Amino acid sequence: MWSSEMINMVILGIGETVYMTLVSTLFGYVLGLPLGIVLAVTDRDGIHPNRVCYKILDVFTNIVRSIPFLILLITIQPVTKLIVGRSYGSTATIVPLVAAAAPFIGRMVESSIKEVDAGVIEAARSMGASTFTIIKTVLLGEARTSLIVGSTIAIGTILGYSAMAGIVGGGGLGDIAIRYGYYRYETDVMLVNVVLLVILVQIFQSIGMLIAARLDKRK
Repeated sequence: MWSSEMINMVILGIGETVYMTLVSTLFGYVLGLPLGIVLAVTDRDGIHPNRVCYKILDVFTNIVRSIPFLILLITIQPVTKLIVGRSYGSTATIVPLVAAAAPFIGRMVESSIKEVDAGVIEAARSMGASTFTIIKTVLLGEARTSLIVGSTIAIGTILGYSAMAGIVGGGGLGDIAIRYGYYRYETDVMLVNVVLLVILVQIFQSIGMLIAARLDKRK
């Protein structure tokens, strides 16, 4: 059962899983980071309150986050095919992964920014700092440790989503686990892929926490 072909397939699956996870996280932050910043800034306790803007983004974020990933994956297949040219494979899976990750990341970024001490923000304001300067230097600077921890959580969540995408031919370890471990009742293949997914999550988490610890100015 564990032929060279199967071993090569698992190695390829690891590469595809890492590829989907990292690229999806990158694009998820391209969309989610600005979303989180705007949510935090326009909230009633933010540095630039805007009730209408906040409410629109708040409702949008909640709606997308409420959709189970598998349903979202299937629902936006036409969009995925339009962007990538097909609705299956590791590259195609990145589209729904980003769609699911961006609102999740946005909420975590919002939460991290709201943890910044209000006194630091007021001190920056008193020195005449602009809104952009406060966001860049104070909010993101002071929240960087929390943001790194949040990115570690996001990577683990996205990796889990990528495994679920295997049910529709999304590629990676999840796809191998579904096709061989589930449909063909090859339990050992299923277990090996589960263990590999757990190891990947632990590696990403360890790296993220190490970086967060080194950037933590409180230590």
